[in-house]
Amino acid sequence: MYDRIKGFRDFYPAEMGARREMFDVLEDTARRYGFREIGTPALERTQMYVDKSGEEIVEELYSFEDQGGRDVALTPELTPTVARMVVAKQQELAKPIKWFSTRPFWRYEEPQSGRKREFYQTNVDIFGSSEPEADAELLACAADALTGLGLTSEDFEFRVSHRDILGGLLEAFDANVDTEAAIRAVDKSEKVSDEEFYGLLTDAGLSYQQAEEFEALLDTPEDDLDDLVAFAGTDRVESAVENLSNVLAATADFGAREFCTLSLETARGLDYYTGTVFECFDSTGEVNRSVFGGGRYDDLIEGFGGQPTPAVGFAVGDATLTLLLQRAGVWPDEEVSTDYYVLQVGDTRDVAAEVTRDLRSRGFVVETDVSGRSFGAQLDYADSINAETVVIVGEQDLADGNVTVKDMESGDQTQVPVEAFPPEDVSRPTYEDFE
Repeated sequence: MYDRIKGFRDFYPAEMGARREMFDVLEDTARRYGFREIGTPALERTQMYVDKSGEEIVEELYSFEDQGGRDVALTPELTPTVARMVVAKQQELAKPIKWFSTRPFWRYEEPQSGRKREFYQTNVDIFGSSEPEADAELLACAADALTGLGLTSEDFEFRVSHRDILGGLLEAFDANVDTEAAIRAVDKSEKVSDEEFYGLLTDAGLSYQQAEEFEALLDTPEDDLDDLVAFAGTDRVESAVENLSNVLAATADFGAREFCTLSLETARGLDYYTGTVFECFDSTGEVNRSVFGGGRYDDLIEGFGGQPTPAVGFAVGDATLTLLLQRAGVWPDEEVSTDYYVLQVGDTRDVAAEVTRDLRSRGFVVETDVSGRSFGAQLDYADSINAETVVIVGEQDLADGNVTVKDMESGDQTQVPVEAFPPEDVSRPTYEDFE
């Protein structure tokens, strides 16, 4: 007997049906916004991740040398791959480039609630627009996907910030600050104590007093963002405040403003983020980690050898989104469903097969016996797959020119002329159409 590998999951049909419904909503929403689906490889060269994140990233990868002697890794995220793809055909692609995909990723890290070694993400990205409307459209797309899954503004919020506000404020202090380290500290601020947070900031170059002052600045309300401009006195902060305000204003027009909250403590730990960033959280706090996030990464395409290209995107992970949907009571029912079961009694395969083919041609989920089972066993199986309607094709019924249509919920049934089933003028024939 073989055990499942730690951090990997099996999905049986009932659970997979619920997951498919979740991904269908995410993907259909992206399509309505004009995002086009792409496919990407499971393997990339390990060096691509080393160049982006440093040698230490290798410890978090499923990396190995393939039979051709190449150092490769199972992809831990999509952003480097789509950056590579944009660079490869940058001159041919119409701007803005709007892509999405759903696929598995792999990271060698300790599994925990909401975090697995193999996980699935729906990624949505826009390349080629630096306008606030691009950021706002992504937030609106994410909000529409979540509300399409049954969530409301009582269930989730987008905490929105701007990396240049954080970086500009840090630069305004009279200190030699490692800005990237300080921003990573901000990203951890809600997960650590105040003392540990101040320790991370002082390690990054601020004094303890400056760390306290910086934390107070992070609590600035949206109506007082001009106070940050006055404090920093730099074009960088002024421009960032204006950009963030414009993004939030655009989300109002795009129907997503009610889901957005200013949160300068939101930083996103990855160094490639350059502008607006956001994270989705459970409004009740029961799911106590970020559900998903995204932001602007305007320098990444150029860093991969392409022409300067602004970019913004988000990625929804399956594990944390599932936790949120379950907490809110809107996780799809984990059960298989079947529209029709065509039950055979005696030597009736040819007629049963014809009925089965006709129903399937109309787009229904239809099963029939392939195991030579008895009447009772077939009826039990129909019940186990939640068949809504059973069509009984029996020798005696056929001798009278009929089939029997049975409603599985009520148990009621009636006979219908075989030539009249399924009828042409009824889109979804059930017992009620013939009673």
